[in-house]
Amino acid sequence: MKKILLFSFLMCFPLIMTAQENDEHRERIRALKTAYITEGLNLTPREAQQFWPIYNDFTEKRRELYKRERKEIKDLECMTEEAANSKLNEYVEIEREDFLLKKQYFNDLRKIFSAKKIMQLKKVEDEFNEKMMREYRARRAAENNK
Repeated sequence: MKKILLFSFLMCFPLIMTAQENDEHRERIRALKTAYITEGLNLTPREAQQFWPIYNDFTEKRRELYKRERKEIKDLECMTEEAANSKLNEYVEIEREDFLLKKQYFNDLRKIFSAKKIMQLKKVEDEFNEKMMREYRARRAAENNK
């Protein structure tokens, strides 16, 4: 079954890379990731029903924190020490919020999964991300060699 999933992943990936819209691109990756995690964790329908709302909520909140953290710093040369201090405090606050978000996420997951399965989730996510990066790099190399 994993070979079928991997084959499907590799066959769908070219479609992802040619997508024009970022939202469409993001949704396709999300669908692949959902399938990959579901298969990798061997989720039962009941587990999936409990897990995916928690996972999706966590992912969305982390994305919002990431956007806040990556806000462009304009005119760093002209920034006052007070403004820089304020921005630095904002970064620290974002890191605190991220820590609390992760803590809550893992506590929520413990209600439906064993600690071992939560660790398996981390492993499956890392594997998915590594495969995506390898595929991306291979495509970039192929484009550069043309």
